[in-house]
Amino acid sequence: MMTLYSGTTDPFSHRCRIVLFEKGMDFQVIDVDVYNKPEDLAVMNPYNKVPVLVERDMILYEANIINEYIDERFPHPQLMPADPVMRARARLFLHRFENELYCHIHAIEQGAQKVSDKARQAVSDNLMQIAPVFVKQKYMLGDEFSMLDVAIAPLLWRLDHYGIQLAKEAAPLMKYAERLFSRPAYSEAMTPAEKAMRK
Repeated sequence: MMTLYSGTTDPFSHRCRIVLFEKGMDFQVIDVDVYNKPEDLAVMNPYNKVPVLVERDMILYEANIINEYIDERFPHPQLMPADPVMRARARLFLHRFENELYCHIHAIEQGAQKVSDKARQAVSDNLMQIAPVFVKQKYMLGDEFSMLDVAIAPLLWRLDHYGIQLAKEAAPLMKYAERLFSRPAYSEAMTPAEKAMRK
């Protein structure tokens, strides 16, 4: 059985939990208090961070790597595109999410006021750029729910919590967010602390 060491409010861990619940398989989630980490976490992950996936003698860290492994190991429903060209494009998008959105999370959560305000603005600007996509399509890659939707969902859930404001032109993005949040696996994957982030 797979075991996921997961931060209770960590958006990267949240992504891995969503994939596990979307697959509907047997797994165990061990909640990790990121402010009081267990000693064995540093042994499993040299960066001493969650999420960490353990299966038998294999240990993986980094959310995108964990999620691709789960997707290949349990291919139904498939979350990465089957076509190599589309899969490469999806990986590029995931890379962009890391560099344009998720790279700002630490500054928002723990940075000084000026630094966190700048990070909030950067996330807001980048989200506004992708908002028009959802005027024409249901999900990131069209009609099919994919790993890209998994990757962005925890951030969209945390917008209010992070104090990120979007202009009214973001309405298509917010409708898309509600579609993601209404998926049964999405709500199952949330911790009580995450549920409390939105009133």
